Amino acid sequence: MRAALVGLDFGTSNFAASLDELFLLAKSAGAEPITTIMGKRASPDAALFVGSGKAQEIADAVSDLQLDIVIFNHALSPAQQRNLERLLQTRVLDRTSLILDIFAQRAKSHEGKVQVELAQLQHLSTRLIRGWTHLERQKGGIGLRGPGETQLETDRRLLGERVKALRTLLEKLRRQHATQRRARGRNDIFSVSLVGYTNAGKSTVFNALSKAGAYAADQLFATLDTTSRRVYLGEVGHVVISDTVGFIRELPHQLVAAFRATLEETIHADLLLHVVDAASPVRMEQIEQVNLVLKEIGADHIPQMLIWNKIDAAELEPSVEHDEYGRIRRVFISAKTGAGLDLLRQSIADSLKSSIVARRQAQSQVVDSQDVHAH
Repeated sequence: MRAALVGLDFGTSNFAASLDELFLLAKSAGAEPITTIMGKRASPDAALFVGSGKAQEIADAVSDLQLDIVIFNHALSPAQQRNLERLLQTRVLDRTSLILDIFAQRAKSHEGKVQVELAQLQHLSTRLIRGWTHLERQKGGIGLRGPGETQLETDRRLLGERVKALRTLLEKLRRQHATQRRARGRNDIFSVSLVGYTNAGKSTVFNALSKAGAYAADQLFATLDTTSRRVYLGEVGHVVISDTVGFIRELPHQLVAAFRATLEETIHADLLLHVVDAASPVRMEQIEQVNLVLKEIGADHIPQMLIWNKIDAAELEPSVEHDEYGRIRRVFISAKTGAGLDLLRQSIADSLKSSIVARRQAQSQVVDSQDVHAH
């Protein structure tokens, strides 16, 4: 599918990085980016997002290069999307729809598929309802009685029913997860979650630690479903390590909500391994984006260790860095070459050891208070 990518610079610092990301997203979705059209504006145009001159430039590119789709690096309103499709005579996708499409292609587990469908329907419902408002305004006008209204009402009702059914199903799956987690908690097994920007190498780190053979590829959102494995870490015993979906800037809100359950593992972890692509020029911004999403899902209080991955590409040496209190702050590794993996295993064990002490103290306090009440 031949695509034009469109990006407008509104004066933000990460414009170039965001466009690079759109290129990767488009390729991940199976499109072939043929041309990139850029422009500068102070603010979006209400009707077409881009100005009329820029819209004409895109229309010319569509016909000259025989393009099948135009992908915008922004969120478009339903009206803007409709106006653009009318003008360009071709399909127009915005960043949100593109990410949703990739998620739909990649979801493997039952739960992943349910979450994607829910997110897509929520996105569609805004398009549907606003898409029909021109009919509603003229309710009862000649030729618009009956079917026009009932079609909208039917669509709304069916959508609403499906959304409700999916929410109920997700709630059930969530309860099952909670039961599994409680069982793990009773067995005193620690849980460690890998988080990080998409394509930072989480799955490769996960495979290197657990020898699991989870799907890892150099593309955005290669992993959508949480995979968990038990890993033996010497004196700490077994821990459960989970690989989670990658984060991305401007992650559609419907997805943050829908993927709550996938990220639920993250919220209940004892330790987060925040995997960073050490070779990325925008790694600091990516760390910030991940921390924003963690905050959004209520996981910003969990102890976090930064794993600087891909040190082979960044020409760095494997090492461990501590903060002024002696806590492990960063571990430098290459999951691909295996450099620094022993340091990482040891760092996880060391970090969890202090948690074990804290957990035992808490348990003994509970026992003490029960004894006091007993007497």
